[in-house]
Amino acid sequence: MTYRGILSIGLLSVVVFAYAVNLIRIDVEPDDGNVGVVSMAPISIGNPAVAATLALRLPHATGDQPAPRIVPATYTQTFEIGKGDTLARLLHRAGINPSEAHEAIEALSEYYNPRRIQRGQDVALTFRSAQPIPDGDSNSAGTDTFIGLSIEPDYKTEVTVERDDTGNFKAAQREKDLIRAPVRAVGSIDNSLYVSGRDAGVPAVVIARMIRILSWDVDFQRDIREGDTFEVMYERVDDENGRTVYHGNVLYAALTLSGKRLTVYRHKLADGTIDFFDDAGKATRKALMRTPIDGARLTSGFGKRRHPILGYTKMHQGVDFAAPPGTPIYAAGGGTIVYAGDKGGYGNYVMLRHNSAYQTAYGHLKGFARGIRAGKRVEQGQVIGYVGTTGRSTGPHLHYEIHLNNSQVNPLSVRMPSGRVLAGAELDKFLTDRKAADAKFAALGSNRVASKSE
Repeated sequence: MTYRGILSIGLLSVVVFAYAVNLIRIDVEPDDGNVGVVSMAPISIGNPAVAATLALRLPHATGDQPAPRIVPATYTQTFEIGKGDTLARLLHRAGINPSEAHEAIEALSEYYNPRRIQRGQDVALTFRSAQPIPDGDSNSAGTDTFIGLSIEPDYKTEVTVERDDTGNFKAAQREKDLIRAPVRAVGSIDNSLYVSGRDAGVPAVVIARMIRILSWDVDFQRDIREGDTFEVMYERVDDENGRTVYHGNVLYAALTLSGKRLTVYRHKLADGTIDFFDDAGKATRKALMRTPIDGARLTSGFGKRRHPILGYTKMHQGVDFAAPPGTPIYAAGGGTIVYAGDKGGYGNYVMLRHNSAYQTAYGHLKGFARGIRAGKRVEQGQVIGYVGTTGRSTGPHLHYEIHLNNSQVNPLSVRMPSGRVLAGAELDKFLTDRKAADAKFAALGSNRVASKSE
């Protein structure tokens, strides 16, 4: 063997040894889907024959193993609207080109007004990347291609914006698939219905609905005693991912107060009207509400008292409910506005006529709801004004009066005009539905969620 042959063998041995101990790095860089090419670093022998030899040591395409290839990836990042934020600002913060952001917002406007976006609302942005997205990399959005967004205006609707085949943004809206499941809760009242219901796992919004439904017959400030009990069955609404997004209608509720049981059932009538009825089919909703305000505290009852401002004993011809300024005040019943304006010691004042016998009055309002004026018709539960301290008043509260045949009567003790009473086929249907509701409530078991197939 010649000296040159021995030297060649020696050099090849050095190269193989260097590769084995990583003195030479072999990088595969895909090029249009072909097998990668070889680069040598930090040592380069400079011998094409050797380089070709080393390339054969690399994994390459076979029938079982495709060639390395870069496939554009898509990924989604979710951003939250901050205080004072707009959708345009959020897209700018995400690194999206202003013109693309404008086009996407214009498309979105077909189904959703971007000005309605609120703090805390989530916006999902989707991008396409020409390179794999490293785990945890949140800074690549500005360099990748923005391809769309999605937003949920409410729990049941999703609006998406995506690029079409021409590269333009198009919007679409869909109703999400929701699953409604009945939930049962029972409990003993140790403090208040609100606290006891919360301790039993009942959402606050459901407790509020329950109180509103039962408040026609129950004074929750005076009628509740320790040891009383409650039952409730309501709807829980889940989205496609099993996430609870809403707590729906109260289907059934019951209170046992000092041994007396009161039950109400949600029922849909033949004309489509939905209301609540007791177990005999009598509507729990009365023609007038005893307390046309939520979350208020009774501070002064009906009768003689020492006036806090005038300083002498005077007949108090209504009841006072203390509440924070701006708390909504509801029309106690459907009727026509007789007066809406300033009325001396009453301050801002509204009077409603409900029928030939009943009128209600509301005093010390901070202001009136839009459109409230004499001669206008209002519906029961409609907001007519807001708690204030106008007129002769020592603090924010509602002064509420009921007039029966032109004389003031005690709103907390007067017998309210009855609501609708079912009869005939309507009553038969209600009794059938009532039995079904009782059976479903019993089947759920105490404080247990029904299966989603129910």
